[in-house]
Amino acid sequence: MIIYIKRLENAKDLPLPKYMTDGSAGLDLYANVTSPVTIIPNTIMLIPTGISVEIPHGYEAQIRPRSGLALKYGISLVNTPGTIDSDYRGEINLIMINFGSKPYEIKRGDRIAQMVINKIEIPKIVEVEELNNTTRANGGFGSTGL
Repeated sequence: MIIYIKRLENAKDLPLPKYMTDGSAGLDLYANVTSPVTIIPNTIMLIPTGISVEIPHGYEAQIRPRSGLALKYGISLVNTPGTIDSDYRGEINLIMINFGSKPYEIKRGDRIAQMVINKIEIPKIVEVEELNNTTRANGGFGSTGL
């Protein structure tokens, strides 16, 4: 499988997304901000990455927070995981949020999220009058205990 990545003109100085170790599942994404951006607590900001991707049909890219930023600073993504569909060709932008108690500054080139490539199945949708029953049935939200 091949993922084609296009760096936008204003991001030619940034690294391409890359796996940081041989066992990494996610490619690190970089902040394409022109000057430092501060996300104050309980605020949402759109942060560009400076890249567009071409993902093969039958695959998606999931955009996930970086665990270190989440643990140390409370920085996450609002729609986690975010999905990049195989037919999307626009810039990948990240909807970031600061759940922490202090402002967090994002600088150009900071590693701010991960992109994981996943194979997806496209099911055939069949409408039915009844679904097969299970022991759990419609029990949810704690129905199996704490």
